[in-house]
Amino acid sequence: QVQLVESGGGLVQAGGSLRLSCAASGTIFSINAMGWYRQAPGKQRELVARVSRAGSTNYADSVKGRFTISRDNAKNGLYLQIDSLKPEDTAVYYCYANIVTYAGMLGNDYWGQGTQVTVSS
Repeated sequence: QVQLVESGGGLVQAGGSLRLSCAASGTIFSINAMGWYRQAPGKQRELVARVSRAGSTNYADSVKGRFTISRDNAKNGLYLQIDSLKPEDTAVYYCYANIVTYAGMLGNDYWGQGTQVTVSS
């Protein structure tokens, strides 16, 4: 069993900052790519940022320069520093990870339950 648990969401004024965290637990041999996605009301889930095991990152154009993704492989942790928040950043943010549970197996995709980020104008 593998679980991803997010934390750190909340209500913040425009221009403020938040730090989201995601902790992976359970039967984990290794974690490949990890990332943050978000889904606003009435919209499709979209990629926010992604980081490879080696640390290579990519970001959605809408968040470049404001969001910073990072991971701690020793702790199976994923983080998202969000600065200069805008009302349009309001969404449920989901943690994603491709996790190998046993040596020699392919990784499977896992998702957290989501954490709400609300930005007031």
